[in-house]
Amino acid sequence: MWTKHHKKRRFGRLVVPAITVAFLSYFGYHSIHGDFGLQATEQLERQRIARTAELAKLTKARVALERQVELMSDGSLERDMIDEISRYQLNMSRADEIVIMNTYF
Repeated sequence: MWTKHHKKRRFGRLVVPAITVAFLSYFGYHSIHGDFGLQATEQLERQRIARTAELAKLTKARVALERQVELMSDGSLERDMIDEISRYQLNMSRADEIVIMNTYF
């Protein structure tokens, strides 16, 4: 009767666990630091919040401008409105006027 006798290898039994650890380490690292990882997701969320705030500010400015345009439209053209806007834009006043500056700290 013939039998095969194999020597027990010390490193042979560590190959599969080593490959498994390498595999899990690779995907674990990229789940945190990768392009779609946790850190990138947090950064995208911060950008979304900042841009939402900027959008709200721009929307508010647009509404104000639309209101000004509505006041200056053909149907309701007011001399006072045109005078006020032109003075504000040109930063001018007449010699007989008193200018009061409001400063907020």
